[in-house]
Formats: sequence, structure tokens, C-alpha cells
Amino acid sequence: MMALLEVHNIHTSYGAIRALRGIAFTVEQGQVVSLIGANGAGKSTTLNTISGVLKPSSGRVVFDGHDITGWRADRVTALGLIQVPEGRQVIATMTVIENLMLGAHLRHDADIERDLDDIFRRFIRLNERRDQKAGSLSGGEQQMLAVGRALMARPRLLMLDEPSMGLAPLLVNEVFRIIADIKARGIPILLVEQNARKALQIADTAYVLDRGTIVGGGAAADLREDRAIIAAYLG
Repeated sequence: MMALLEVHNIHTSYGAIRALRGIAFTVEQGQVVSLIGANGAGKSTTLNTISGVLKPSSGRVVFDGHDITGWRADRVTALGLIQVPEGRQVIATMTVIENLMLGAHLRHDADIERDLDDIFRRFIRLNERRDQKAGSLSGGEQQMLAVGRALMARPRLLMLDEPSMGLAPLLVNEVFRIIADIKARGIPILLVEQNARKALQIADTAYVLDRGTIVGGGAAADLREDRAIIAAYLG
């Protein structure tokens, strides 16, 4: 069976700096794939290259049979490949409900209001703050809003970039509960996460990045027991 997302030998540079060096992996339907590694390993650059924020210098990105290498980010989004960026990037001056509706801006179906109601059922805190400005929300609430906005786009694959960054432990647990709920709905996820322990608990497959190269990977359950992974990321 053809993978939903195929990343083939991607190289991406920032000027003279080679950020990615031959990245290759796949994401299957219904699967959670996690990219783990230290700061500067190339995790966010990988997502940004897939989503069209950055253009690779070589290699290919294929999504659902479409070669999307070098496509603009809006074209990638229109295919249902949706990224929740690092730092959440909600629009602070707009209300919660206005931010959520932005996620549906490419949709023309009759189910938008139903999906909005579903978001408010799943994210109780957002329902309680639906008319508040997004800038007045806590970091955890803004992360929920960013994920909710992405879900309003009805993603065929959801890419999450450091969803637990800067959050208190209780909120980290809440964010991963939400990710587990999304997984249970059958939405495939490509997860970039510095909290390797949490990432490996929820992922089916994981890859380890180091200085722009994949240096290891396999079933997440196996990586959780790997002594080198434990020493480097889970200790």
C-alpha cells in the first residue's frame, strides 16, 4: 500500500548552511510518526520543508500520490496537509471563534458549524473563552486553539511542531491527551517533539534526527527500550 506521505532524500539549506542532509521516511494512513532529537537537529526544518514554508535544494516530497516538492504552503494546505507551527502563532487580536473559523477558510461545505461545535465539545476551555481575544489565553489554551484551528481544516495529515513546548507538566499531559484523541479518530500525525518520552509513548514509529540526518528509527515501542535512546533522550 502506498504511504500517505513520502519524504525522499530531502536536502534543505539556509544559505550556505546545510540544515537537512538526505532525510527520508514515510507516514502511513492512521499512523503517528514522531521525529525526535536535540535542538538544531532539523526537526522543524523537516516539517517546514514538507509544508512548503521552505524549499528543498534536492529530493522529493509526495503526498497522496502528488509530488508537492517546492509547492507554496497554501497549495499544500489545500490538499489537507496541515501544520500547527512551533510557537502556536494564533492571531492575538482575534477572538477564539474567529481564529477557529480561519482554519476553515478553504472549505465550502455545509458542515463547518457542526465541526465548530465539535471543537467546542472537545476543548471545553475554548468553549468557555470563545469570545475572548486569543492573546488573553494562557500558553496551554493557545496551543489548544492552534490545534483546534488545524482540525477545522479537516486535515488528512496533521503535522504538530513542538506542541508541548513551554507548558507546565499538567498542560503537557492535556496536550498529549488531545493528540491521543486525534489519533483515535484515525487522523495520521507527524509529530515533532522535544519531550521524547511522551512522543515515543504515543507514536507508532519514530525517527531520531541529529545535525540534519536521520541516525536511527523504528517502532516507537522498540526505541523506548533502546539503551542509546534512553541515555540520550529519556534519561
